[in-house]
Amino acid sequence: MNEQSTDLRESVRRRYAAAAVKVSEGGTACCGPEPVEVDENFGSTLYATDERDTLPAEAVAASLGCGNPTAVAELREGEYVLDLGSGGGIDVLLSARRVGPTGKAYGLDMTDEMLALALANAQKAGAANVEFLKGTIEAIPLPANTIDVVISNCVINLSVDKPAVFAETFRVLKPGGRIGVTDVVADDTLMPKQRAERGDYVGCIAGALSFAEYREGLEAAGFTGIEITPTHAVADGMHSAIVRAVKPSTTDEPGSSNAETGACCGIAACCTSDEQATDPATTVAEAKAASGCGCQG
Repeated sequence: MNEQSTDLRESVRRRYAAAAVKVSEGGTACCGPEPVEVDENFGSTLYATDERDTLPAEAVAASLGCGNPTAVAELREGEYVLDLGSGGGIDVLLSARRVGPTGKAYGLDMTDEMLALALANAQKAGAANVEFLKGTIEAIPLPANTIDVVISNCVINLSVDKPAVFAETFRVLKPGGRIGVTDVVADDTLMPKQRAERGDYVGCIAGALSFAEYREGLEAAGFTGIEITPTHAVADGMHSAIVRAVKPSTTDEPGSSNAETGACCGIAACCTSDEQATDPATTVAEAKAASGCGCQG
């Protein structure tokens, strides 16, 4: 990473660390924490009132995103979800409710102060099916092929290495897995210099990709079924957008290609490697035993 990229990442870290500290230390006995100051295009107002009312006040106050990815990701019971740049945990907690006790929601963040706030919020919410990880979205600390859905709320634009983010997202998704993120995207006519004139990097503007660049980045990583839909303007020629894409399945039917060779009895779990276990904490031996695998290979 070059010096400029290192400086940008540190600027992002400092901004979100300060936001977490403000929420953590700004509460009062009567009124709860003061929300982080953002304009009407960002923050907790983009969530439905009934969603906000079910969460700890600190999780709502720390919301800095440009949308509501849990509303577009179509989460289902039992799924494993990863939130890139999880901040105070609002989207992780909402995801955990949607996937239920048989599913799990991971949050990934690089900022110690945000992670501490998110852990406290998870405890207040009584969420048992969540886990917060420290790391960067360019090097996700999870095995390959373990996540059903990746979400993110106005964070990918902050990355200093977006191709790495797309590649890592593709790696951790299971075949057939999908992304449902919100992010700031620029009109194709705007050059990087013009985007920078509309807002700074840590404010989610200068680092935004154009619609074409976003699509090309996802395609280069291997994604298909790409949809990028603008929802509202955040600056002149800059939009909050919903981004959806899919990691292609490796076979038309689970176990079909292996069944032809007899290598795995036609049971998908029998072919599971340690990196492909449904739960990242589950070993391949446990996965095979649970599926009753009776052949070798």
